[in-house]
Amino acid sequence: MHIVFVSSLNEVDAQAWNQLCADGYPFVRHGFLRVLELSGSVGTDAESGEETGWQAQHLLAYEGDELIAALPLYIKRHSYGEYVFDWSWADAYKRYGLHYYPKLISAIPFTPCSGARLLLKNASQRAALLPEILTALQQHVHHRELSGWHCLFPTEELSVALQSAQISQRVGVQFHWFNRGYNSWDDFVATMNSRKRKNINKERRAVVEQGIRFTAKSGAQIDASDWQLFYQFYCSTYLKRSGHTGYLTREFFELLGEHCADNVLLIIAHQHDKPIAAALFFIDEQTIYGRYWGSLADFDFLHFETCYYQGIDYAIQQGLQRFDGGAQGEHKIQRGFEPVFTYSNHWLARGEFRQAIHHFLAEEKISIEHYAEEARAYLPFKE
Repeated sequence: MHIVFVSSLNEVDAQAWNQLCADGYPFVRHGFLRVLELSGSVGTDAESGEETGWQAQHLLAYEGDELIAALPLYIKRHSYGEYVFDWSWADAYKRYGLHYYPKLISAIPFTPCSGARLLLKNASQRAALLPEILTALQQHVHHRELSGWHCLFPTEELSVALQSAQISQRVGVQFHWFNRGYNSWDDFVATMNSRKRKNINKERRAVVEQGIRFTAKSGAQIDASDWQLFYQFYCSTYLKRSGHTGYLTREFFELLGEHCADNVLLIIAHQHDKPIAAALFFIDEQTIYGRYWGSLADFDFLHFETCYYQGIDYAIQQGLQRFDGGAQGEHKIQRGFEPVFTYSNHWLARGEFRQAIHHFLAEEKISIEHYAEEARAYLPFKE
């Protein structure tokens, strides 16, 4: 096996890469990652010419001419768009007169959705290939004078394997909805206690009473004008909340329809036939992923309806088993989203920091587990 690092998915055949993807999880497929690069959302922004702080550095492993493993990788010059927060680690480096950036991460940019990270043509070879891949990663960190390597939102299985290889594990919590065999929305809310059920149905009625209706479009149904409209919503909401227009470019959304049509769902809210908001979801065989949303103005309960209730409705109708609502959001608990653990793994080149972070994460894990247990007590379901 020989391992190389490449700075663009242009250097990788799409079919060869996708053959390594064991399931329909959309965010590691060649099309999605390539759209990020083509649109200037990572690498160099095509419009401004500015560096985004995400430099592709994908790992490829070959047996002869055959691609047998891959790992999406980026050299990062900041910690934005990762959703695993390490700002305090960067501050600690700075206090000691050291540089935390650049660092090397295996992650899906702006996408805190757990899934495959190490892609393998033959999954049974993971135990045999992992040590050599980790050695190559650590050598690359030293060669490029990076502070370390981080794997964000891997599967629990990979995270445990990395932990066994002395790559420290970090535990986090998100809130996901699970389909317990529901045939309808009423089936779902019937599992809740009376007060919570009434509150949620009241929120949904309030949206209807404001004259708001919804249109769901998927795949080729989403045309150029829809993407343009959604980008307007996305920028407007980011500007209001963060003072900038978001990480993703206009081209990113336009190219999604070309390269990822089978995995996208756009739900558009209309008030008196005028579009006022929209939420963009990704879908695979089992899961709906809530990713981006935007609106032109504030309406009572519109965010909850567009981003959560419409997604739950869709999942029930399509027989999907899970709704991954993304990072953070304790407000999801009372709407039936349950706490689940997420994982990341971290290896720092400097041994003294590696040990300090390892001890910190062990202590943090205890508090995270307590938090998840407490969150479960606030779920709206009947005893």
